[in-house]
Amino acid sequence: MKVVNFLVALAVLALVFSSAIAYDPSPLQDFCVASNGSDSAVFVNGKFCKDPNHATADDFFFSGLNMAGNTSNQLGVHINIIDADVIPGLNTNGITLVRIDFAANGGLNPPHNHPRAAELLTVLEGTVYAGFVTSNPDHRLFTKVLKPGDVFLFPFGLIHFQLNIGKTPAVALAVLTSQNPGVDTIANAVFGSNPPINPDVLTKAFHLDKNLVSKLQKQVWVDPSE
Repeated sequence: MKVVNFLVALAVLALVFSSAIAYDPSPLQDFCVASNGSDSAVFVNGKFCKDPNHATADDFFFSGLNMAGNTSNQLGVHINIIDADVIPGLNTNGITLVRIDFAANGGLNPPHNHPRAAELLTVLEGTVYAGFVTSNPDHRLFTKVLKPGDVFLFPFGLIHFQLNIGKTPAVALAVLTSQNPGVDTIANAVFGSNPPINPDVLTKAFHLDKNLVSKLQKQVWVDPSE
């Protein structure tokens, strides 16, 4: 019985520990303004901390989020990421802010996921079709048509997308629950990997003709955040 109890306790501890490390660490100070200088004494969340006595209001400030991004690319989308590299004071606060601009008539933020964050999307302008797909084995699709003032949640790590279905440009703001959420654009990863994945793998996995797979692997895959 003692062995069973010990194994159960060990399993619970493992579960708690794995959950604890799945998110950004909690800050242990009021702030840790990110610094590129390695002469600082503290290294937190991948950034050196500026001496707090030298912090200024500018370390917590950004101007220009009202400026529209250039959507004249293959996808018709532009993503402006506001993270700790842009606002140094965001370091250790577990937040990333994103402005997404969509071209009229089909601007697309393609299917992707954030391995380290959930995302809350708010539409400011236009009409956006948004959705996410649950993981194995169900693959349930949840979608909504969003208009200005509407908010939609993309749960942690799930594949999701946004498409402008309106005749005018659209704008949305997204908040992600990590200062380094990461992004994995599905088509880019699958067909644009370097070096390329063996076409036999993709042909069988996606039920595609091998010639089509080879053609897709030769395409230029756009990074929406560039």
